[in-house]
Amino acid sequence: MIDFNKDPFEQFDRLLKEAAEKQIPEANAMSVATVDERGVPSVRVCYLKEVSQGGFVFYGNYNSHKGQSIEYNSNVCLNFYWPAIWQQVRITGKAEKISAAESDAYFATRPRLSQIGAWASHQSEVIPDIDWLSRRVQEYEKQFDGQSVPRPPHWGGWRVIPQEIEFWFGLTGRLHHRYVFHREGSLWKTFMRSP
Repeated sequence: MIDFNKDPFEQFDRLLKEAAEKQIPEANAMSVATVDERGVPSVRVCYLKEVSQGGFVFYGNYNSHKGQSIEYNSNVCLNFYWPAIWQQVRITGKAEKISAAESDAYFATRPRLSQIGAWASHQSEVIPDIDWLSRRVQEYEKQFDGQSVPRPPHWGGWRVIPQEIEFWFGLTGRLHHRYVFHREGSLWKTFMRSP
């Protein structure tokens, strides 16, 4: 369970490690919910890459639907769900772009095809067919042949600074435990919610 006397990031890290140790596939996969300029919500699965500087970091294309929604409305919600151990963590907060240096460092660790793909794909835009994308990949493979692939300016990371973190533990009879850390200034207010 959760100890309200401990830091919520430390407790999140413990649960994520537990999920990985129990060999839950894609334990770092999370749903990322955004709202666009029309007020329309959207959700997709992304990978948590690190927890640092008091936030949860993930990466993507700044020009994608996700990126444009975050640019318009930085309020986001992340959700981790590990059904095999009947636990989930829900994080609400504001997303902000991380530094170019941080994005560069992570981009350099990605597989080369993923790096090429970041240049070739106009993420979320309509394309004529899959051959169009294949041709663009070939063009960038040729352009960067024999050299490191630099990070495109439209690709990078976001850090979600949480306003609230809720830890959910499923129990029989729907008598689930919900432990909440709600940020008030620099402090965390803690309480439980009814299931």
